[in-house]
Amino acid sequence: MSSDLGRFCWYDLMTSDPKAAKDFYTKVIGWGTEPWEGGPMPYTMWKASRGPIGGVTDLPEEVKQAGAPPHWIAYISVDDVAAKAKEAVQLGGKIEKEPTEIPNQGTFAVLSDPQGAVFCIYKSASDMPSPEGPPQTGEFSWHELNTSDHESAWSFYEKLFAWEKTTSMDMGPELGTYQMYGRQGAELGGMFNTPKEIPGPPFWLYYAKVEDIHQVVEKVKENGGKILNGPMEVPGGDWIAQCMDPQGAAFAIHSVAKK
Repeated sequence: MSSDLGRFCWYDLMTSDPKAAKDFYTKVIGWGTEPWEGGPMPYTMWKASRGPIGGVTDLPEEVKQAGAPPHWIAYISVDDVAAKAKEAVQLGGKIEKEPTEIPNQGTFAVLSDPQGAVFCIYKSASDMPSPEGPPQTGEFSWHELNTSDHESAWSFYEKLFAWEKTTSMDMGPELGTYQMYGRQGAELGGMFNTPKEIPGPPFWLYYAKVEDIHQVVEKVKENGGKILNGPMEVPGGDWIAQCMDPQGAAFAIHSVAKK
């Protein structure tokens, strides 16, 4: 299997106000931006130190009509989008948007897992290698599935992307097990059952790596965002916080333990 398959490779923010979102994230996370021409609608790329990591665009009309708020969505690398979408359906998932080609860029599809969390799959038209080593500052370093049945969800993703269980953590009787997972020896994230008192369907939450979480938390608040949870220290000494941008898209931040 290619070293790139099953990897989170791109992150899009679909929002009600791309201009305001660009202003917020460049100040808070420190990303640069670069317009991308050639798509069906205006699109701006996010740039971290090692290059583009994703982009921002208007929330599509059909997504608005479905009632979805501004949100982040990630793309997972596959070798055949049509075949993988069909496999997802066979495993109990749904195709939310059929495989679509982006001229000279690649092919993608929007899927949802059996519990309803939405994600994308993507096959690049070129053989651009992925960056080596662990995520750098400004890149996404953790991918967390908040779901209604993490054991069933795990079975789906394990079969679809050949992800591997790594470690797990008991978070107590209310939250249960936090199952961590990875691919080819590198940890990607975790999944767990969302408490019943938290409304809304299952969803993916993506963590951007930052140098100093306490400074970034203050920037979130100064620039009109909200802190939903944290900052808090997690086992091993890393710090995390869950946030919401001014347009209502949830995101999270992560800083590693100081050595």
